[in-house]
Amino acid sequence: MQQTSKVQRLRARTFPSMGTVVSLTVASTAPAETAVDEVESAVEVVEGIFTHLDLTFSLYRAGSEASRLDRGELTLAYASESMQELYAEASEWRLATEGAFTAERPDGGLDLSGIVKAHAMREAALSLRALGLRDWCVNAGGDVLVSGSPDPGHSAPDTKEPWLAGIVDPLDRQALLGAFPLKSMSALATSGSAERGEHIWAVGSNRPEFAQVSVAASDIVTADVLATAIVAGGAGALDRAVDRWGVEVLAVRRDGTLLSTPGFRKAA
Repeated sequence: MQQTSKVQRLRARTFPSMGTVVSLTVASTAPAETAVDEVESAVEVVEGIFTHLDLTFSLYRAGSEASRLDRGELTLAYASESMQELYAEASEWRLATEGAFTAERPDGGLDLSGIVKAHAMREAALSLRALGLRDWCVNAGGDVLVSGSPDPGHSAPDTKEPWLAGIVDPLDRQALLGAFPLKSMSALATSGSAERGEHIWAVGSNRPEFAQVSVAASDIVTADVLATAIVAGGAGALDRAVDRWGVEVLAVRRDGTLLSTPGFRKAA
């Protein structure tokens, strides 16, 4: 009987969702056919999670629950459990960040888009683990959540190669500022105006101090929320985020100068 050797493979699939492109990369040492089946099953589950949440929370879909709330056809008290839970979580973050992160637009409307993509990634992680997958990377529009290593079959656990998350230069979208190794930190999120314009509401009436902020954290919701909060709140919000949550931060001022915590300086 011929024994099939296990060779490390990286297999990736992409799909559009929430106005961006989501990719799932799975590292496997399983035989080729098994590895293909693994990634196909995994991407079907992940895409289903993103699609369901987009249908519920997108303000660009006229029939979504979020749009009905925005038009006043539905009140939060009668909204779905998932809508109420995510609103409650966003409200907790508003208090924790002293208002730098908020789900309320300046006109008073509810907009949970600042947290729903990270929530989808968090739910995807739970499903991938339930499928028995340990080594994978989910990238949703530059926000990255990983598990394990891209090299699961070679190296001792404490020396495994980490996943690398690239950070685009906001002043030159064709260039990278660097790549952050996601090892002790498993998530990285980037917020700013370079790609989507001025879509983050600054605290007060001033223009945001930073063009882009990247935050590495132990979970994707913390990373995403704090990246947005630092763009909105400036250097003060950056200092509070580092002191309270112990995250790593790379912030790009509008003139291109950088502020970075030690973790990003070591990665440079």
